Amino acid sequence: MTILAAWSSILSRLSGQDDIIIGSPTANRNHHQIESMLGFFVNTLALRIDLSGEPTVRQLLERVRSTTLGAQANQDLPFEQVVDIVQPPRNLGHSPLFQVMFAWQNIESVEWHLPSLEELEAELNVDVVKFDIELQLYQIANDIHGQLSYSTELFDHPTIERHIGYLTTMLEAMAKDNGQHPEAIDLLLPAERDLLLTAWNATQRDYPVYQCVHYLFEQQVDRTPGVIALVFEDQELTYEELNIRANRLAHRLIGLGVQPDECVAICVERSPAMVIAVLAVLKAGGAYIPLDPTYPKDRLSYILQDAKSTILIADATGRATFTRTDQQGQPEKDEDLASISMLDPNDQLILPSLNPTIPGLTSRQLAYIIYTSGSTGKPKGVMVEHQGVANLIWSRPEVFGTCSTTRALQFFSFSFDGSVAEMFPTLCFGGSLHLLPDQIHFDRIQLWRYLEQHSITQALLPPAILHEYKDLQPLSNQLTLITAGEALSTALLLRLQRLIPNGRIVNDYGPTEATVSAIAWQCRQDYSGDVVPIGRPIANKRIYILDKNRHPVPLGAIGELYIGGVGVARGYLNRPELSAQVFVQDPFAEDTDARMYKTGDLARYMPDGNIVFMGRNDHQVKIRGFRIELGEIEARLVDHVLVQKATVVAVGEGSGKRLVAYVVAEPKEELVHTLRSYLASCLPDYMVPTAFVRMDDLPMNTNGKLDRRALPQPDVSSLVLQANEAPRGKVESALRDIWLELLKIDRIGRHDNFFSLGDHSLLAVRMISNVRSVLGFKAALVYSSKHQQLQK
Repeated sequence: MTILAAWSSILSRLSGQDDIIIGSPTANRNHHQIESMLGFFVNTLALRIDLSGEPTVRQLLERVRSTTLGAQANQDLPFEQVVDIVQPPRNLGHSPLFQVMFAWQNIESVEWHLPSLEELEAELNVDVVKFDIELQLYQIANDIHGQLSYSTELFDHPTIERHIGYLTTMLEAMAKDNGQHPEAIDLLLPAERDLLLTAWNATQRDYPVYQCVHYLFEQQVDRTPGVIALVFEDQELTYEELNIRANRLAHRLIGLGVQPDECVAICVERSPAMVIAVLAVLKAGGAYIPLDPTYPKDRLSYILQDAKSTILIADATGRATFTRTDQQGQPEKDEDLASISMLDPNDQLILPSLNPTIPGLTSRQLAYIIYTSGSTGKPKGVMVEHQGVANLIWSRPEVFGTCSTTRALQFFSFSFDGSVAEMFPTLCFGGSLHLLPDQIHFDRIQLWRYLEQHSITQALLPPAILHEYKDLQPLSNQLTLITAGEALSTALLLRLQRLIPNGRIVNDYGPTEATVSAIAWQCRQDYSGDVVPIGRPIANKRIYILDKNRHPVPLGAIGELYIGGVGVARGYLNRPELSAQVFVQDPFAEDTDARMYKTGDLARYMPDGNIVFMGRNDHQVKIRGFRIELGEIEARLVDHVLVQKATVVAVGEGSGKRLVAYVVAEPKEELVHTLRSYLASCLPDYMVPTAFVRMDDLPMNTNGKLDRRALPQPDVSSLVLQANEAPRGKVESALRDIWLELLKIDRIGRHDNFFSLGDHSLLAVRMISNVRSVLGFKAALVYSSKHQQLQK
């Protein structure tokens, strides 16, 4: 019983399952004794071991005993009949019901005395296993002997050797204290612990630990003042010109009283003014807060209030975002901005052009605060210090090849931390930063052409964007393509390698709370694995994969990914309780003040030390590179007067992944349109669900929790459709057919709007391509701060 309990606990921890089904053979006593001795078994017990609820060793032993005795009462039931009753999903790759076998051989040996024959004991070496793992044990005197057999297609010999060590460790610990919890027992042997915690975290590198980011930029200005730093449409700025414009704005901020760690908000369109404003805030000693002018005003106003920012840098588009109008459409005073000083980054007043000097400014000061989706219904601000950004900058040459000849694409909105990795390393190593114009941001043909025409050498793009790149010609330039934001599939990797034959692909991983990048993997041309790893920790990062007791999980087992080392954020602004939950002490670091970030991501180690992303342990999702807390959308929905309950799920994969909202509300003809309009007024467009499903109640499981698997699939009625008038003419009919194919719906009307149906710019790119090929129109996706529209 004890061995079965110990092994069950180990299998549970390695698989992440709360219950384990183990096969246990029973000898048929009606057969001749020699058949039993040779191991020919007629019946097999399928033992479901329950490890839920964190039982103690004593409680687990009682469960195992009860389960085993209960199973033995039915041991004469044929295994085939059990399979017919249970009807498990059949798979040619493994046995039904269970894949592990535990056999306790307790039949006494018999001495044979046959006339004229000499008796010899023969060993039966069987090199074929029926199950994934088979543990067979027997007792001789006071010793237990046995063997652990395994499928060589699933496991290698070192893995099984470690498994035997886990079993020995678990048994010894259980014997010492039967009141402890088995899942709290540390399984790792010293060699494996040293490998996971020390050898694979040997990432120490020198970096400018005491320097602020803008100092690194100013040093580069001194080295290459006349080199082009920024490129935007037909504009170019040298390092010296960029520095002078940033200095003048910085001196104005200093005159307004900006102090170290003080928040300065920036709301501007993608342009040189964006980079100028960012550098100016850092030079003045403040921390910049990027505000995307395409976001709803209510969300931006909340961020301003939460950050207590008294200064807003805004261009014409940014000011228009906060402008209210009266009933006659005339601008009126905005109460949210009444006490805020507003600066235009394009105003070049007669101010000093020399680099400002801020006494007492250190690399432990805040560099920026970026707001991410929050599960409580409100976005949360991540506070990142200069020290972490400096380490990010210094790590880029080693991993991504950033240098003075780099021509980097600036693709991400600067409200996302991807912009930090695009902007600062490029400008601190003397490269040129190409700001991608908004009108080609989501047009894959124009974007691909831009990469070629401008000889871009480094581009950071989310895999969802890259899924659309199927019919493009290979690039001739040597591009380093960095994929980040969500999982990269093997199929997409192989396609990208064909499109970039002269370059390379790097899979990058890192949350905002760990300063953009923490793990990276340089994709090999000959890679043929089933999954694409996220790689190993970059310079001065420490990675741990831990169980819920924060013990390192065995090699290959799934656990939660923690990030330590340089770059762990200070915390969440004005959220001390949440900060304490996820920014915790690092027990594996020499520095007792070191902290690590609890990511919520699940991962496992590969045998070569690379890490594989395995999903989430909560309801956070990534859609087209955007990080979304489903709880924030749900909280907004239940705030609406028509909604009693709500839940939101993500369905689909890759660029086809979408949000679906399930709401408990009274039937109402315009319910879907009302809820969509309401969410669009307070959430970014990527957080507005594609479909809404009204329900009388949400399905619950026996534990009183939401049963997400019982939620119905959304149908066409859940979309905002006004299909009461059929399309007219050849063009409208052709557009209808194109939309039906892309949106996967069965009806659509001439007054329906492509974006009102919940679809996004990535799908619009495919739609434009189809319009061009079917109708021959030179259609384009025109981007504005409030919406996208198609223009012929």
